Amino acid sequence: MKKSNIFELIPSTLKDELFEKIVSKDGVKIERIVSFGHTTPQDEWYDQRSNEWVILLQGEAIISFLNGNEVRLKAGDYINIPAHKKHRVSWTKPEEESVWLAVYY
Repeated sequence: MKKSNIFELIPSTLKDELFEKIVSKDGVKIERIVSFGHTTPQDEWYDQRSNEWVILLQGEAIISFLNGNEVRLKAGDYINIPAHKKHRVSWTKPEEESVWLAVYY
C-alpha cells in the first residue's frame, strides 16, 4: 500500500490543466485535477457518459452549463453533474491552484 497526498507533486507551472487518474475500477474513476487560471476552451463543452461528482478542495472556480446556469465553487464546495449535462469550467482563480477531486460513476 502506497500513501499519497492530494496536495503534493503539483508542478510549479502548468501550461495546461492537469488531469491525474488516482484509481479506476468497476466503472468508477477518481481523478485529481489542478487548474491555475485554466478554463475549458470557449466553444467546448464536456458531455460525459458518466455522472461526475466533483469537490473543489482548494481555490475557486465557476462551472457553466449549456442552459446558462453557473455555479461558483470555493474550497469545500461540491456538485454532482448528471451524465450528458453539458458543462465547462468558465473560470478558475488565476493566482492560486484550484485542486479538484472528481469521481466519475
